Parts: sequence; C-alpha cells; structure tokens
Amino acid sequence: MKRWQLKMQRPPGILNRVSKGTQDKINALIPEKIHQAITVVVKQMIRGVLFGARYTTGKPLKDVPLIIREQKVKERIELYRNTAAIEGGITGAGGLLLGLADFPLLLALKLKLLYEIASIYGFDLKDYKERVYLLRIFELAFSGAQHRNTIYRKIADWEVNSRSMPERADDFDWRKFQQEYRDYLDLAKMAQLLPVIGAPVGLIANYSLVKKLGKTAMNAYRMRLLGHPDDLMK
Repeated sequence: MKRWQLKMQRPPGILNRVSKGTQDKINALIPEKIHQAITVVVKQMIRGVLFGARYTTGKPLKDVPLIIREQKVKERIELYRNTAAIEGGITGAGGLLLGLADFPLLLALKLKLLYEIASIYGFDLKDYKERVYLLRIFELAFSGAQHRNTIYRKIADWEVNSRSMPERADDFDWRKFQQEYRDYLDLAKMAQLLPVIGAPVGLIANYSLVKKLGKTAMNAYRMRLLGHPDDLMK
C-alpha cells in the first residue's frame, strides 16, 4: 500500500505526453457521432449509480479479519477480470457496432465489482457518501496523472473531506468524472473499434482495466481500514 501511495502522487511523466499524442491520432479515425454516443452512455450510467440504487450487493461483511476480506476481494476481481476479457474479445471481433456495445457492458461490470469490493470490506453503500467514495476510486483508477494526483488527495483524507461534501447527489461533479474516464480509455478502447485488431485489443484491454480497478480499490479501502496515510508513510 505504501508503494501504491507513492505511485499515486507521482507527477505526469514523458509517457503520459506521448500517450496523449497517440490517443489524439486514434480519436481522429473514429466518427464524431460515436464519440458523442459514448459520452452519453457514460454520463447516464454514472448518474444512475449516483442518483439511484441501480446496483445491489449483499450486506456489508462485518467482524471478519482483513486477510479473509482480501482473499474474497481477490476472488471477485479474478472473476470479473476474466468475464470482462471474454466480453471484450467477443465484442471486439464483432466489428464497429459490437465494439461500441462493449463500453456500457464494461462500465457495468466495473461498477458492480466496486460495489462488491466495498461490501466485502464492510462499507454500507446505502450511504450516499460511500457511493461517492466508490466513484472516486473509479476516477482515481482511470484518470490522467495530473487529475489522479488531485483525486488521490481527496481520498487520502476522506474522513475530513467527506464532512464538507454536499448532501445532495445532484451537486456531484459527474461531468468531470465522465470526461476523465473517456479520455483515459480512448487510447485502448477506441482501438477496439478498428477492424482486425479489435478482438485482441478488447480482450487485453478489458483484462488490464479491471485488474487495475481492483488493485486501486483494494488499496483505497486499505487506507480506510488501516489508518491515516500520512501516519503509514512514516
């Protein structure tokens, strides 16, 4: 967790700038209507998670040692990771329309995985602020380096920051959230829409993205359970 904390606070590097240039070239090959459709899908699904009980899980796991919780979390990550990889390979092989369908399917898998991880770690997602924390984890996993630094600081001192949060879900800045998510995924997921390479790109990308999300969630909830990050870094 300490290594992960340091990684989250690194400034943007050369690779980030190079990736952005490649991302722009791939984006230019995709029709604007498809870009707009993806933005609408992400927007509506994120609103659904924030504003309603779209996803359900079991009751929060209580009075269980951390090592047992983490074993259960790893099992769920492996299940969702493999499911996402198969789904990405199938939709990637199906051409433009099926490739486009992968975006909401993958997003749904990721959000459901996060809900299950939160429940296993013992957090009750009936609390609006816990759902916002979940979405901050999502944002942390799929943002560029500069925005990631900002989100990490919000998560690292969550107990303080959550006190000043608005009580209404309508006040959450979901627009920034979905824009960062789209920008982060464009490089890999837009390539999935291209002929020939769509299937292998979809399989590998989905596998890696779910794995990254799982690792981010584990470390974010470790910080909640084990203490303040500043104390852990000493």
